[in-house]
Amino acid sequence: MHSNTGTFNQVSDVPQKNNYTFALTSLTSLFFMWGFITCLNDILIPHLKGVFDLSYSQAMLVQFCFFGAYFLVSLPAGMLVKRLGYQKGIVLGLVIAAIGCLCFYPAASMHSYPVFLMALFILASGITLLQVSANPYVSMLGDAKTASSRLTMTQAFNALGTTVAPFFGAFLILDHAAESMSAQASAEAVQLPYIFLAAMLLVLAAIFAWLKLPNLSVNEEQEQKDLTKDTGSAWQYSHLVLGAVGIFVYVGAEVAIGSFLVSFLAEPSIAALDEPEAAKYIAYYWGGAMVGRFIGAVVMQKVAAGKVLFINATISILLILIAIFSSGTLAMVAILLVGLFNSIMFPTIFSLAINGLGQHTSQGSGILCLAIVGGAIIPLFQGLLADSIGVQPAFFLPILCYFFIAYYGLSGSKVKEVTR
Repeated sequence: MHSNTGTFNQVSDVPQKNNYTFALTSLTSLFFMWGFITCLNDILIPHLKGVFDLSYSQAMLVQFCFFGAYFLVSLPAGMLVKRLGYQKGIVLGLVIAAIGCLCFYPAASMHSYPVFLMALFILASGITLLQVSANPYVSMLGDAKTASSRLTMTQAFNALGTTVAPFFGAFLILDHAAESMSAQASAEAVQLPYIFLAAMLLVLAAIFAWLKLPNLSVNEEQEQKDLTKDTGSAWQYSHLVLGAVGIFVYVGAEVAIGSFLVSFLAEPSIAALDEPEAAKYIAYYWGGAMVGRFIGAVVMQKVAAGKVLFINATISILLILIAIFSSGTLAMVAILLVGLFNSIMFPTIFSLAINGLGQHTSQGSGILCLAIVGGAIIPLFQGLLADSIGVQPAFFLPILCYFFIAYYGLSGSKVKEVTR
């Protein structure tokens, strides 16, 4: 991959470099959009729970359908992108996501929770295709040495989307639903926002279909791998397998906490906030993640990544313990601060897990992408816990997740020699 990127740079003259800058600027809009859409789920969950009179575990099916799509669609999406190329993959992903948004209209009209879940699955399938196309494309646009900093920069725009979305959702969905008297009218509160999102996604699809982006072949990496044919597989590396578990529990914990924030802040012993008010506080949770990414990028130039991961996971455990065993403003601030310490976890676990995999890197990152399914499964278990023991004690589940992440940062991420 290094030599391929090198050839791009040797061939590319100044206009081509400008083209890369333009392409990167265009791609940041995608990262913003999928951060925005993913975070809207945290607003949808309490909204649909109220509209359809669901238990917590039934409401968590929103995240189950959304993140389940990552698990089911990642591998077929990878094969599709290989055939179509990155740019067409992005356009197709945007169109599928727009179709998913449009399906919210009939779901609300029919007042059907299963149709809502189907719409979410279609939407998430489009976003998975976007992820599979855009992430490697960003890393290939320019010098391989600066690939991770480019991805961090675009990921920061993803976090910006998650910070803005709660205000949009609280204003357009929850406020509107609070004013309406009937459950049917409450369900229809999602129609306008998601039609607006569908329109935005289709405009982006048209722009990306029209843009003249650098045509980087998807097979470049494959050709490079063929030059260094070797036996074995990524599964032989313990730090990768443990890293996949780390991604699974991290995404699960992050999504579970985000999903329960509105219900947690609505608890009489915490802040007794109504839903539209509580939803706005989700922005602090995700905004913390955005700020933390910028701080973490600086800190990790001086401190080993594994050490930073261990410290952040330990602080997260302490904060959640405070949120469980205290009440009022202290509990509220503690749970919102977890977002700040979550910030560096995903990219750090990811980079530690694929460290030293050589020609198995591509297979390794595929395994890690499948592990994102933790966002489907752990919130569902926390929903079952919340139904049986209450919302506040159910936060013990994310604590177990952070214990594993602390262990991974301290010793699980160490690269061990693989015997052939």
